[in-house]
Amino acid sequence: MASSSIGSWSFHPLVTSFPPTVLPNVGYWNITNGTWEYQVQISWPLNWTSTDVQSHVNTLYVLDGNALAGTATEALRKRRPVDSTQPDTIVVTIGYPSLLPDSPYSQGRYYDYQIPVCANCTTPTLPGVPSNAENFLIFLDGVLRPWITSHVFGDGVTWGRDALFGHSFAGLFAVWALIVRPELFDVYLSASPYLIWNEEYIFDLLGALKTPRPENANGNTTPRLPALQLSYGALEGHPRKRRTETEAEFEERRAFLSSLKTETLIKRLFKEVRDSPRLRHVELLEYPNSYHAAVGSAALCDGVDYFLDW
Repeated sequence: MASSSIGSWSFHPLVTSFPPTVLPNVGYWNITNGTWEYQVQISWPLNWTSTDVQSHVNTLYVLDGNALAGTATEALRKRRPVDSTQPDTIVVTIGYPSLLPDSPYSQGRYYDYQIPVCANCTTPTLPGVPSNAENFLIFLDGVLRPWITSHVFGDGVTWGRDALFGHSFAGLFAVWALIVRPELFDVYLSASPYLIWNEEYIFDLLGALKTPRPENANGNTTPRLPALQLSYGALEGHPRKRRTETEAEFEERRAFLSSLKTETLIKRLFKEVRDSPRLRHVELLEYPNSYHAAVGSAALCDGVDYFLDW
């Protein structure tokens, strides 16, 4: 696959094929406009012999791609042998070419997933960088999506439903994207979203989900409503003492986890949006034996089921 461009954005293949027993039907691209730069992994069904086949596909977009690309791809591939009705699904994970030391995460996420605040609001203390969320959302819809549909795959591929998955800070972004651009994705998947950010600012924005849909000029309502799956781990707020921990160490860890209010805030969010006239379905999953990191993987796997069902 050759290099290509859309507007000021250029797309350069890094690796577009691997040995079939290593990473089959997976490709990596570098995408940049000279200011922002992303590393995108795309995977397609194992039974495809090329990227130019006759198929109607769903697309799952996953944030924090460096951390979750493998999980997302394998979640769909392992599901297919036990569910022959599974539709063809392409996985697009958005990561970064540079990472924090000893981490699968990048400093870039603090720009891209940091939701904007109102013009008169106090500038958030954390994460200490400007928000790029509005530009990033434009990139997802106006750059990445059309590039995938027009440059990566052949004309025989037709495009169906889309979902967006985010975990933690990216989970907060997914909730915000649902509020401001609900029509962009058919399903929004938000795992352990960082709802406490900036004094729980996201709750100030929920009014948009509580008003009826407007009608268009023909008297019809706007397009199909999205669905939302929320998830969290019970151990995020109620940890268990580890065998090697002292009581003091456990209490320090418990106090920190409790201060994040993950369970309290996600239940509040669910309560406020579950009857939203702007959503066709809302679900809350609790993982009774999971901490924060584990929820990212578990919720992504279960999110595939929710996406394909809803």
